[in-house]
Amino acid sequence: MTLHSFQPTVYYNTLGTAEPVLTIAPGDSVQTTTVDAHGYDANRAQVAASGNPMTGPFFITGAEPGDTLVVHIDELVPNRSYGWSGLLLAPNVVDPDFVPHLPWPNDGRRHLAAWHVDAAAGTATLVEPAVAGGLVVPLAPMLGCFGVAADVGQAISTATSGTHGGNMDYRGFAPGVTVYFPVFVPGALFYLGDGHAVQGAGEIVGTGIEISCDVRFRVDVQKGRHIRWPRSETATHILTAGNARPLDQALQHATTEMARWLQDEYGLHPTHAQTLLGQVVDYEVGNVFDPAYTMICKLDKRWLPQLSQ
Repeated sequence: MTLHSFQPTVYYNTLGTAEPVLTIAPGDSVQTTTVDAHGYDANRAQVAASGNPMTGPFFITGAEPGDTLVVHIDELVPNRSYGWSGLLLAPNVVDPDFVPHLPWPNDGRRHLAAWHVDAAAGTATLVEPAVAGGLVVPLAPMLGCFGVAADVGQAISTATSGTHGGNMDYRGFAPGVTVYFPVFVPGALFYLGDGHAVQGAGEIVGTGIEISCDVRFRVDVQKGRHIRWPRSETATHILTAGNARPLDQALQHATTEMARWLQDEYGLHPTHAQTLLGQVVDYEVGNVFDPAYTMICKLDKRWLPQLSQ
């Protein structure tokens, strides 16, 4: 169980098979950094191409197709004071007749807001544009984009998401969470990036407060555990992610994966699992901006002891 310190020098805008930057073993931890969605590092120097550049990939020994990669996000801290975000609602999140009233500039350029991020105080303060009374929001750092190399030799853009993870932009992917990914290639090839200082549900302006981060994560491998979609676990909930468009298809993937989890691994009869979900399930919107939307299906762990009785 080794703690590796890794400083990236190369970044990827796709999640696919690429030369590993570091080989690690199950139980190992990695302390590393990410750049922001435009490729700017802790010093505000652009070191990578725009478009959610990823740190990695990390090769995990023993991970093979059909296994599950376990990723524990142990620490995630913004490492500079400047953050940026979108200003305006995305046209697809409002009624069509309201779209003409969105104050998008005539030149079509995407203007951005500037934020002062104070990691010690745990706040982000809007600097530009100034608003009456000011705007200060509490920090809730999260990873917008992370996952494993995709299946069948694909290299999938970091703009979107799928069974491999990717740009899910779910604000629950925060320090303390454990995330499970299906493994499609030897070594899994794990990538991470797109840190947000904070983000509302759905990423409805197309960004969170985008920022570079210091991150520490730990990996493990569950041999022979076959899952179809990303899953995760917190101290209080188990969660499944579905990534697709339209939104109802993303919900279907997430709900199906949760039903499989309860039936296949907790041993609940299908009728019991589905009746339970019908009354106590919860859903969260991860992303409704990107090419694939993300829906999260949640179940409070307080129900789980009942499932094994």
